[in-house]
Amino acid sequence: MSVGQGSTGVHAPPAGAQGSAGITYTTVDESYFEARRLKRHARVWSLWALGVGAVISGHYSGWNLGLANGFGSMFFATIIIAIMYLGLTFSLAEMSPALPHTGGAYSFARTSMGPWAGYVTGIAENIEFVLTPAVIVFFIGSYLSAIFETAPAFQPVYWVLCYALFVGLNIIGVELSFKVTVGVTLAALAVLAAFYLSVLFSGQFDFSRWALNIGPDGAEMPNGNGPFLPMGVGSILASLPFAVWLFLAIEQLPLAAEESHDPQRDMPKGIIAGILTLIASAFLVLFLNTGIAPGAAGLGKSGEPLLDGFRTLFGTDIAKILAAVAVIGLIASFHTIIFAFGRQIYSLSRAGYFPSFLSVTHGGRKTPHMALIAGAVLGLVVMLIIWFARGAEAGATVIGGTLLNMAVAGAMLAYFMQGMSYIVLKKKFPSLHRPYTSPFGIAGAVICMVIAAVTLYFQLTDSVFQTAVIGVAIYYAVMMAYFLLIGRHKLILSPEEEFALTKGESEYKSH
Repeated sequence: MSVGQGSTGVHAPPAGAQGSAGITYTTVDESYFEARRLKRHARVWSLWALGVGAVISGHYSGWNLGLANGFGSMFFATIIIAIMYLGLTFSLAEMSPALPHTGGAYSFARTSMGPWAGYVTGIAENIEFVLTPAVIVFFIGSYLSAIFETAPAFQPVYWVLCYALFVGLNIIGVELSFKVTVGVTLAALAVLAAFYLSVLFSGQFDFSRWALNIGPDGAEMPNGNGPFLPMGVGSILASLPFAVWLFLAIEQLPLAAEESHDPQRDMPKGIIAGILTLIASAFLVLFLNTGIAPGAAGLGKSGEPLLDGFRTLFGTDIAKILAAVAVIGLIASFHTIIFAFGRQIYSLSRAGYFPSFLSVTHGGRKTPHMALIAGAVLGLVVMLIIWFARGAEAGATVIGGTLLNMAVAGAMLAYFMQGMSYIVLKKKFPSLHRPYTSPFGIAGAVICMVIAAVTLYFQLTDSVFQTAVIGVAIYYAVMMAYFLLIGRHKLILSPEEEFALTKGESEYKSH
């Protein structure tokens, strides 16, 4: 059976499904799925690269803003967020091979809690995956502006070129897409490894002098040796949203399930290997980047902490070369998250939640080109509207702040729903075949949900994020209105829906 196809010639819901929860299914024939095929290509190595590559730009910049609360706050926040992601990823490692569909988070929520919960979860993840590459390409443009000494007004040209290039690579074929993913991910990790080794052998690492150079009043202490928690224990919670950037987007891996040769075997290995790689790199960059000049005080307000570290080690004369090196991590995440929004939009469209034309795949290459183009256009249009409406300087603040926080908000909502999906699946479908079982079980999912909720709450205390809440609310209102008026009457028996309505429901009734 080809990927994206069902097992019968005509795809109609089982008796009694119509009208459930206000949902109506449209009957389609095999030609519908014939136009929406995907190719299987990925194995463990590719899946590992996809997960690590999506996150790695967060080790280059973004995380460091949490240092404004002191090194100790960021250190403990990183531990807490790492625990959240362990709970999340091990839950995904169990759910994904049990439900090996491209829908990922939407699929888990749909099977466990119904179509409305599936759609709410899908929208949360859609916000994350469409806006995160928009923020990343903004930073890529900033680096390229510094390298080529172009005016700020030229920034949008870099955005368009980057989207065109990497959407094109994703459309050409899944084989090329994964080869590029492996290549840029290894290159990004190599840059980080070179930095870590350079710090260790430079003789410039002095933890007390640099990492502890923030006083209780927030001012820089010239000689360092300040308190580990200068702002008190409460500041740990304020650093949580910044620690998220060290791991954000690892959860996209289940979206590659239908393009994996053996998702039931390879998906758990890829997810677990990915999160362990990221945890190791996260603590290395936290200690080694902060343990050299300019230290916590300087990095806490830097837009390019890794580049600042390279400048300390090698001087400013080679700044352009270093900036080009630093761009590699941003490119790795940009490319891999484009893959993610393409598959996420594709799966929701194939099932009828989004307009079905968005899930049509390229005739020869079998890549979701319509979904890839739609996600790119949406992210780019949002950026251009902000840029030209607010001006270059104010627009940069909105894109780098508000959109970034909207992406994190979508992620926290999606994590909460995925934790809930795991718990309900364990309770509702105890006999579901699970090729892998999380060692953390329900406790891991609960911890993930609690930390995600707390992180979201502390984002609400940030004035920049409060603006982002309005954007998230507006997007949700528009998308929920679409589903209420149109989408819920056009659902289609995709693999996710077929499983939920047949295998899932039959198991539930048997218990």
